[in-house]
Amino acid sequence: MVFRQWLPWLLCVFRMIHEVKVGSMRRHKLEIQSTDSSNPNTDNFSLIVGDSACERVFTVNDVSHGGCKYGIMNFSSSSQGSLSVEMCDNLYFTNRKVNSICWASVNYPDSHVLLCLVGVVDTPGCVSLLPASLFSNSNPEQPGMLCSFKISSAWSCAWCLNPQFDKTFSTGLSRRVIVKDAETGRTQTYSAGSDVLAQQFALRVPVLFNGCRSGEIFSIDLRQRGRRDQSWKTSRFHQESAITSVRVLQDENYLLAADMLGQIKLWDVRVTKAVQEYKGHYNEHAYLPIHVNEPEGLLLAVGQDCYTRLWSLKDGHLLRTIPSPHPAANDLIPSVVFSSKLGGCRGLPGLLMAVKHDLYYFPYNTDYQEGGEQQAIL
Repeated sequence: MVFRQWLPWLLCVFRMIHEVKVGSMRRHKLEIQSTDSSNPNTDNFSLIVGDSACERVFTVNDVSHGGCKYGIMNFSSSSQGSLSVEMCDNLYFTNRKVNSICWASVNYPDSHVLLCLVGVVDTPGCVSLLPASLFSNSNPEQPGMLCSFKISSAWSCAWCLNPQFDKTFSTGLSRRVIVKDAETGRTQTYSAGSDVLAQQFALRVPVLFNGCRSGEIFSIDLRQRGRRDQSWKTSRFHQESAITSVRVLQDENYLLAADMLGQIKLWDVRVTKAVQEYKGHYNEHAYLPIHVNEPEGLLLAVGQDCYTRLWSLKDGHLLRTIPSPHPAANDLIPSVVFSSKLGGCRGLPGLLMAVKHDLYYFPYNTDYQEGGEQQAIL
C-alpha cells in the first residue's frame, strides 16, 4: 500500500531524470575515416543497423545510378568519451533494393548479416547471409558461411537467438512466413492473411512475432511447427493500420508495435490488450522502424516528417523531438541507432543519426569533445 502511494512520485522522478539526460544531448557531426581518402562518401544513407555491442553499424546507401551499396562502419570510444568512425575497406554494390536487415549469430555473436534483397527485371530477389568479416580486406579470419537463399520479395527478416533454434531465421513475405534452418536448409512455411512487414523473435522461448499489412499481429511457436492448422498461432491481435515494426521487450509478455497511422502501442500478449500508447509519431505510409533501449528506459522513432522522437518507455511521456539536420524530404528520412555504450564498453549513452551522406552523434555527455574542441551544434 505504501509503495502504491509513492509510485506516482517515483514515476515523476524517473521522467525528470530522463528529460534532463535526453534534453542535454547536443548534435556533433562525425567524420567518417576511410582507407580510401580519395573516394569520400557522397551517397545518401538509407538505413543503419547496429550490432548488439554497438561497435559496428551495418549501412545501406543509395547510389546515384540506381541500386545501393552496403558495408560496415566500425566505432570506437576513448576513455574521454570521444567517438571515432571508420568505414570498412570492402563495399558491396547491388542493383537490387535492400528491404530488411538484421544481425545474425551463426559462428559467434553478430558474426553475420541477414539481408532481404528485392528482385529487379533481370535479377531475382533473394535472402543473403553474409559474414561480417567480408567487409574488411585486412581481416585475416576465414569469411565463414556465406549463403544465398532463393526467397524472393521478402518484406522482413529476423534471426532467432533461442538456444533451441540458434541457427534459424525467418522471412516475412506476401501472405506467408518462411522459417529456415541456415545450416540444414530445413524449411517450414506458414500461411498468413496478409503481407508480413515486420518480425522479431523472443529470446527465452522460440516464438516469432509477426506484423502484417492488415494490422494483424500474430505469433508462431516454433515448437509447434508440425501442426498443419492455424493452432500454431499462440497469440493474435490487431491495430488499425499496417504494422511497420514489432519489438519484444526483455519481459517477453510485452510487445511494442508501430503502424502506418503513426500509432505506437505496448501490448500485453497474455491478454492481447494494449496497455500503453506513445503519442506524437508521424507516419502515413512509410516502412519505419521503432527502437527500444530498456537500460535507459527509452523508445525512439523517426517519423515521415523527419523528426526523431524519444519517449519514456515506462509512462509514454514524449521527452524530446529532434529535427533533421537537413530539410525534410520523403527520401531523406534519418536512420538512427541508440545505445547505452555506443562504440563499445567505454562508450557513452547516445544517439547516432545518419541522414543524407552525413553522420551525427548526440551523446548524453554535455562535455563531449572531438579533437579537443567543443563542436556542439544546438
